Amino acid sequence: MQTLSDSRIVAPALEKYAEGPVAELWKRPGLTSRDRSIVTVAALIARNQTIEMAYYIDRALDNRVQPREISEIITHLASYSGWAIAMSAVSIAKTVFAQRQIGADQLPAASPTLLPLNQDTEQKRAASVEQQFGKVAPGIVQYTTDVLFRDLWLRPDLAPRDRSLVTVSALIASGQAAQIPYHLNRAMDNGLTQTEAAEVITHLAFYAGWPNAFSALPIAKDVFDKRA
Repeated sequence: MQTLSDSRIVAPALEKYAEGPVAELWKRPGLTSRDRSIVTVAALIARNQTIEMAYYIDRALDNRVQPREISEIITHLASYSGWAIAMSAVSIAKTVFAQRQIGADQLPAASPTLLPLNQDTEQKRAASVEQQFGKVAPGIVQYTTDVLFRDLWLRPDLAPRDRSLVTVSALIASGQAAQIPYHLNRAMDNGLTQTEAAEVITHLAFYAGWPNAFSALPIAKDVFDKRA
């Protein structure tokens, strides 16, 4: 990881902002430090920004994100940001886990007992996707049902609310605006509050850039208005 002393050599103002607005950001009341760590780690993985990843995974562990949850965040983002990006994150997390003596007993099982499936909600989702895209790309439609929503989303070592937090953070961070409405609504159904959702966007302005944050704002406004 690059340090503040490194930035001082190249861009002294970065140190000022790091010690000012960025440090203050982590103290804002809209999200817990644990949630901010989840958002930041998800954004860094989604953007394949490995230089700072070790520092923020370590910080997440200090902020009470459990090793099994870090593992599940990486596993989850293999589907939402790509397999190669997840494998890059694995190589970074492996070093952090070794330094902290985190062993296999602290990690989730490969095939745990899954959480209960909401049959009605899942059947409606599957039917909608099948109607839209079943004749276009039946393979991805089937994988979406079998791998994502009837397996990955039901893994128990990352709570549904936190899994949604990871997904929304990754979508915003990578500029995937078209997918935000569904997943932001799902996140709020899973317990993320409007205040927390707004603070996720605020946090990501610093960690994914103002353009990505501002691209998410009208989408969030529309979701909030329709849920009011």
